[in-house]
Formats: sequence, C-alpha cells, structure tokens
Amino acid sequence: MQSSGRAPSYSKPAMFFHWATAVLIVVGLVAINIRGPKGSDSRLLWNSVHIWAGSLILGLSILRLLWRLWHGSPTELAHSPIQLFMARLVHLALYLLIFVQPLLGIAMVNTGGNAVTLAGIGWHIKLFGADPIAHQFFHDAHFLVGNAAYWLIGLHTLAALAHHVVFKDATLTRMTLFARDE
Repeated sequence: MQSSGRAPSYSKPAMFFHWATAVLIVVGLVAINIRGPKGSDSRLLWNSVHIWAGSLILGLSILRLLWRLWHGSPTELAHSPIQLFMARLVHLALYLLIFVQPLLGIAMVNTGGNAVTLAGIGWHIKLFGADPIAHQFFHDAHFLVGNAAYWLIGLHTLAALAHHVVFKDATLTRMTLFARDE
C-alpha cells in the first residue's frame, strides 16, 4: 500500500458506480438509436428506456460524486506528466458528461412543453417551462454532447486497454474485482 494511506485500487462501491453507469450509458445509447419512427409504440418504449437510463445515471452520479468526495480515490499511478494531464482531463470530461447530459435531456423535454415522466412509477420532473427557442438549444446541445460521448467513451476505453496491454500497469485492474495490490 502507498505511503499516503490510500488503497491501491478502487473500493467496491466506486467500482459499482463506475460499471453501473457504464452499463446505463450503453443502454441509453442503444435505446435512443433503435427507438423507431415517430408515433410508433417502439419509439415510446425506447424513449422511456432512454429516459430511465438517463435518470438513473444522474442519480448514480450524485451518489458517485458524494462517495468519491467522502472516500477519495486511489493514489494515482506514476505516469508521464502528459499522461497524467490527459487522464485528468478525460475524467473531468466524463464526470461532466454524466451530470450535464441527463440535465440537458430534462431541460430539452421540459422546454418542449412536457415533463420528464419515469414510466411505471408516475414521477414527473418539470424544472423548466415551455420555450421553443430554449428547446431547440437544449435539443442541439443534448445531441452534440451525446455524439461527443461516443468519442470520449472510446478514448477512455482505449486508454484503459492501452494501460493494460501496452504499459502493463494496474490502471484497468484497479477498477475491477480482479484488482491486484501493488
């Protein structure tokens, strides 16, 4: 264990938040891409799945941030300054993504004149009033951030795999149940 007293790998709750968020992001992206034509039952179902995924991502993200602030994170592995900068930048962008994207979705639906409805439990989230100009802005922002998410998630995944395969360090394994103590 490092001299800082912090664990060499992420805690089980941190791993849960990470992987549950990852699965929900995939579910949300798949749902929005297969939803079907406007007015169809398929579109209604997959929009509901997308909204549920986004809502759960936001809720988990709040818990994840609170956990990280309370529990901390493992000591950073020794890397070059540029790798450390890039890792911090990508992680910051990912944290922004998991908070901003669901909020943009809520704002988009609300400014379109509707409440975000969580199917099956009857919760209605209405933070903003109808506004066609704001709706178009939030729609475009949600779409743009969603498309950027593909690249950001891909970069994050490739970096984790590169650390595991090329650099042969514990970057990937410390976020899995197979973490090894260094």
